[in-house]
Amino acid sequence: MQADGRRDAIREILAQRPAVKNQEELLRRLRTRGIRASQATLSRDMALLGVRRAVGADGPRYLVETDGGTLPLDPVRRLVDGIDTNGALVVVRTKSSAAGTVARALDEANFTEVMGTLAGDDTVFVAPRRPQDGRRVATKLRALFGLD
Repeated sequence: MQADGRRDAIREILAQRPAVKNQEELLRRLRTRGIRASQATLSRDMALLGVRRAVGADGPRYLVETDGGTLPLDPVRRLVDGIDTNGALVVVRTKSSAAGTVARALDEANFTEVMGTLAGDDTVFVAPRRPQDGRRVATKLRALFGLD
């Protein structure tokens, strides 16, 4: 299974009840979905997703600090006005002077399908790793930013 699919499954599992209390439990839940991963791979995925351990009224559990990857959506989401693509390049339109903040959040999210970003004042160019993935990357970014 691809890393993105595995990470999506981790996000979904951590959002479910009952809460996941340890990595062994998370590995078991992944196996029930047909996903096999080593402890080291799971730890890396959890770090990339911004997963943290918290203690609540019902005991310890894992939480995903961000919504969709390591991109801090709450503070950044309101800065994005639109996303478009020509199939090879993705253009993210932002509020005035916000492009640098959005580009940095995208860079820090470490999306495997994104090679890099270039920010102006109110526009971010996102270069997919493979030119034919522009539409898929744009679709994913629209969903992450709540623009779909």
